[in-house]
Amino acid sequence: MEKPDRRPHTEPVVSSAHLAAGASPALSEVEFGLILAHAGFTRWIQRCMAAAGRPGLSATEILILHTVRHRDRPKRFADICLVLDIEDTHVASYAIRKLEEAGLVVTGRAGKEKLVSATEAGAALCARYHEVRERLLARPLRGSGPHEERMSELAELLRALSGYYDQAARAAATL
Repeated sequence: MEKPDRRPHTEPVVSSAHLAAGASPALSEVEFGLILAHAGFTRWIQRCMAAAGRPGLSATEILILHTVRHRDRPKRFADICLVLDIEDTHVASYAIRKLEEAGLVVTGRAGKEKLVSATEAGAALCARYHEVRERLLARPLRGSGPHEERMSELAELLRALSGYYDQAARAAATL
């Protein structure tokens, strides 16, 4: 059974009223929320990385570094692009080249596959990022933000929405 909405009725908060006038005003609210969340998240990861000791990395470079560091196993280039949904592989190639020049990752080959691994310096930077993230974001959020179950539900919803957007993008490409 769905929980009743206990929010007071308000007008939708949207960035494009002409889109909210369609079949789903709530979708326009979500899209505006995604715009703000994307901008805030990008700003956050870049400033967190700067506070961890490495200013100047792009959001893509930071996300690739964390992906490569995940489980301390080399990652195939194709898998990095798949996990981060990077369609333009040259963007990932450029970011990996910059991370390699900075000494944060190393690349190699296994047959025809390009592999990327975090260096000790890359792993140490990720550890410092984790410490800053815990202190400035995770602990305060846990103390006064949505509870863990609600955060997991939100993550599930966002993953599901990404599927709808991907399917709509494929359909739009056929028009």
